[in-house]
Amino acid sequence: MTYELPKLPYAYDSLEPYIDAKTMEIHHSKHHAAYTEKFNAAIKDAKIEETPIEYIFKRVSKYPAAVRNNGGGYYNHNFYWLSMGPKAGGEPSGKLLEAIKKDFGSFDKFKEEFSAAGLNRFGSGWTWLISSGGKLKVASTPNQDNPLMDIAEAKGTPLLCMDVWEHAYYLKYQNKRADYIANFWNVINWKEVENRLAKD
Repeated sequence: MTYELPKLPYAYDSLEPYIDAKTMEIHHSKHHAAYTEKFNAAIKDAKIEETPIEYIFKRVSKYPAAVRNNGGGYYNHNFYWLSMGPKAGGEPSGKLLEAIKKDFGSFDKFKEEFSAAGLNRFGSGWTWLISSGGKLKVASTPNQDNPLMDIAEAKGTPLLCMDVWEHAYYLKYQNKRADYIANFWNVINWKEVENRLAKD
């Protein structure tokens, strides 16, 4: 099994003005491409090319660091691209909104908690909305870890993620991570998040 860099379902400039085209191009064609290439090399070295990625994550502590770091980088970015879209943002609807209100009290409270998790992630990492034990929760992971991994503090099914590595925002926002996070809400593809919850 060889993993390939996915094509984005929208153009690099589609998320303007919130995420600029140059950041998207470098992030996808350089960073994500490198994780993809290195993940293929890592699973080949570990002789686990035929093992599904979700199963690898369930046992990731048993494998070399290159599998964990590059496998997470490959998967997380795939998930991130689809979490966003042009003419998106706003608020979710239907069962997703109901679940958010039930588990966080309101959409605004969820937004506050999710944003705070991204802002307070020390160094590089990710912020997640996950489904765990029948409840929605906010989680944060360092580096390229994710909630599917056996080493994750909070485990669950990912529904939404936000990349808070500096390469996700530095060209446009420099050190102002809070501004990037505030604008991320304008590009969230809630339909995709709703579909993920429906499949959980």
